[in-house]
Amino acid sequence: MLAAFFAGHVWAMVMIAVVGTAAGAVSGVVGTGSSMMLLPVLVYTYGPKQAVPIMAVAAIIGNVSKVLAWWREIDWRAVLAYSLPGAPAAALGARTLWSLPATVVDIALGLFFIAMVPARHYLHRKQWRLALWQLGAAGAVIGFLTGIVLSTGPLSVPAFAAYGLSGGAFLGSESASSVLIYVAKVLMFSGLGALPPAAWANGLIVGMTLMLGTMLGKRFVLGLSPAVFQRLLDTMLVVSGGVMLSAAWR
Repeated sequence: MLAAFFAGHVWAMVMIAVVGTAAGAVSGVVGTGSSMMLLPVLVYTYGPKQAVPIMAVAAIIGNVSKVLAWWREIDWRAVLAYSLPGAPAAALGARTLWSLPATVVDIALGLFFIAMVPARHYLHRKQWRLALWQLGAAGAVIGFLTGIVLSTGPLSVPAFAAYGLSGGAFLGSESASSVLIYVAKVLMFSGLGALPPAAWANGLIVGMTLMLGTMLGKRFVLGLSPAVFQRLLDTMLVVSGGVMLSAAWR
């Protein structure tokens, strides 16, 4: 029985490493997707309430790699406008999440991911443009949702694009904002006792796979067309949402 446990654990870590590397490659170019790809694997391995804090730690490392890559092009006014209200809102969202039953967390994550498919297409069609103060208001709302549902990349990406950022400025600014928001979320989880040493270690390992994927997969991902990226993102949202709902059903 002990041998079977270790075999299953090793297999889970191999899956996390493979999916994490692929997720890092995708999110390094489109600005989102890593959490959606990794969350089902982490939930299967650690359960929903441990998966969310672990992914929060990993997200900091993964986004730091993108910040370093695009440091010179970051729009710090946009970062501060988004993050100053977004960070405390994320901490409040994380506290709200931790008070919910695990089944409710699974259902909330699943429904949110699936709902993001029509929502992000609607935002794209509207071609909204945001002023700096509107970006800050979006940061407060999206930050709170990030605290609850782990990843709101399908919302934050359109928000920064609507502010007028693109290319390296977009990737760097969105990632820098994510770092600040996830730091606030991790601090709240740590204060709640949701991040024991083992969870920190797992989060660091997952984060390193994201960073590795960002470095190794960028050339390959850049060769894909925008239409392919859109289909990949929709697929990730639906599959991740389905996995979460099936976990709640079990």
